[in-house]
Amino acid sequence: MFHKREDQVPNTVKSFATIRIPLTFPASRKQYLDGERPDLRVPYRAVSLSSTQHRDRLEENPPLPVYDTSGPYTDPETTIDLACGLPDVRSKWIAEQGDTQELDALSSKYGGDRQNDLLNYHLRFPSMSSPRRAIGGLNVTQMHYARKGIVTPEMEFVALRESMQLDGLYGDPAYAPLLHQHRGQSFGGELPKQVTPEFVRTEVAAGRAIIPANINHPELEPMIIGRNFKVKINANIGNSAVTSSPAEEVDKMIWATHWGADTIMDRSTGRHIHETREWIVRNSPVPIGTVPIYQALEKVGGRAEELTWDLMRDTLIEQAEQGVDYFTIHAGVRLAWIPLTANGLQELSRVAARSWPNGVWPTTKRISFTRTSTRYAKS
Repeated sequence: MFHKREDQVPNTVKSFATIRIPLTFPASRKQYLDGERPDLRVPYRAVSLSSTQHRDRLEENPPLPVYDTSGPYTDPETTIDLACGLPDVRSKWIAEQGDTQELDALSSKYGGDRQNDLLNYHLRFPSMSSPRRAIGGLNVTQMHYARKGIVTPEMEFVALRESMQLDGLYGDPAYAPLLHQHRGQSFGGELPKQVTPEFVRTEVAAGRAIIPANINHPELEPMIIGRNFKVKINANIGNSAVTSSPAEEVDKMIWATHWGADTIMDRSTGRHIHETREWIVRNSPVPIGTVPIYQALEKVGGRAEELTWDLMRDTLIEQAEQGVDYFTIHAGVRLAWIPLTANGLQELSRVAARSWPNGVWPTTKRISFTRTSTRYAKS
């Protein structure tokens, strides 16, 4: 999907050469579970366990399969080139649905302006591709497919990833001591011993789980978040007005996923947010989330009273066309609550507190974000 030309690589790429790509973990091997289709391979790590010494014998312990979020970075068979992005995983799956189209150009005005701004050329990701969008009026979310009874490749991928061969291991006497655990408290959860694609579909259809997977993030290795699935970890990264660069943020992302982050939240608030995010998304094997209002505020110089729905909508489209998989929408402060924030009775986030001068946001407009996000994000 991504093709690099030597004359397209800006000088900034050289700074990425200082990033130390992590090696595979010690005492473990990167392996893959094969799905029903040849292009569906789910990564995991087989951890080698030391032998158990008994009084009269030495017991060999079999390798233990564990969940792996590190992506191709720990696969010795994969060549990593940050200027090209990670290998394409999902483009064929997305195209097969027949409900999306490739755009001739970015539809976000801000995205187009950044693309045509030669002053930012040295910061851009060099191997850009055309974004995709749902064909007019169609819904491309995983929930939409699930409620239509469709089991997508993403759902099959997730099922294999969550099961991690445990259904077979439970019947193997060699694994009995390793898999024994206290039943614990379910707190209403109903975790099955075997996670099937159909189970994933029913949970997504019921609204108890989500698969954050933007159609413009084909490098993504699908994962699921829900009460009846494994616990997931989110890591926050992001630049600020003080420091950082695209290379530093990509470095943070790589090492966060290496140490087990299932999702990455880019909370950048400084300069060149657009270019930094492009580098992050193209090189991320996990879903990327953002707080769009942070960038919207940067576009108006931090003056919240200048925010408009048109600006916010364009920011959402800009980020969706880049491949952002999920949004945090700051839409919880009603005009009637402003006095509570001024008197310190209601906490505000650090950025929100900085963005409401004198505790007043002079607008009474209500806006909706739902339609914009469902055209891009398959969650």
